[in-house]
Amino acid sequence: MSRTMSYGKGNVFAYRTFMEPLTGVMQIPESTFAGKDNTVFGLHVTVELGGEAFLPSFTEGDNSAVVATDSMKNFIQRHLGLFSGKTAEGFIQYVSKAFLEHYPHIEWIQMTAEELPFDAAVSGGNPSELVFNRSRNERTCAFIEMIREKEGLTISRQYSEARDVQLVKVKNNSFVGFIRDEYTTLPEDSNRPLFVYLNMGWKYENLEDAFGENPSRYVAAEQVRDIASTVFEEVASPSIQSLIYSIGRRVLERFPQLTEVTFESQNRTWDTVVEEIKGREGKVYTEPRLPFGFQRLSVTRDDL
Repeated sequence: MSRTMSYGKGNVFAYRTFMEPLTGVMQIPESTFAGKDNTVFGLHVTVELGGEAFLPSFTEGDNSAVVATDSMKNFIQRHLGLFSGKTAEGFIQYVSKAFLEHYPHIEWIQMTAEELPFDAAVSGGNPSELVFNRSRNERTCAFIEMIREKEGLTISRQYSEARDVQLVKVKNNSFVGFIRDEYTTLPEDSNRPLFVYLNMGWKYENLEDAFGENPSRYVAAEQVRDIASTVFEEVASPSIQSLIYSIGRRVLERFPQLTEVTFESQNRTWDTVVEEIKGREGKVYTEPRLPFGFQRLSVTRDDL
């Protein structure tokens, strides 16, 4: 049985100014996203290392092969200054390879980078070129696992994600026709507001497309998010299950370089407080009571 043995560093923050801008991404009808200027490029990184060379540090307290986690932090931050690419995916591929090349006793590395977005602030009615607002809404994440093999370094896993996307559609959603028995208290609803939390991930057929060196093959999280909101608007959804399936199909239709789109969704639909407001369309709602329902789904090219 294989042993679990690894260690690493979390909460590694690094910010770079005036990095190479991301331009030339493929345009899609669901999104106005055309690139990023990368004037402020922020990352929140977690790194994890593994290899048999680290076993004595656990069993004997022998630290002779240990790379201090503080050194890991410094390695990541300083390499952000050496990075010539444009994307979080490209950076973690670059710095993971640099780790394994610099420390030959490391057998594998996993790295996750959450991009910390900064939006241009308004100055004199126009977007500022110097002042930026730190956004705390949706999160863009990238993950890579790289291993050392006899023939060289290999990427064993890679994916990108848009996390904590929160969308509400105020009407034209339904949930009817489900099993009703002695345990059912939920009423059917043919026109409900629907509030969903979405984590969406995607994988490329060609890993090189993930890193943004060829921007026309790169899929930006902003575009995936905009597809999700567009499909939500267009589809009279009978369930969250059908909604995320429709979003996944649309993403794969727009981006043939992708092989799979995965979803983790939550139903956070509000509870009704006031059913009718005199003379006006609308109701009053409050936060939903716990627990909440969730769904998981992978959509592949076989679904097209």
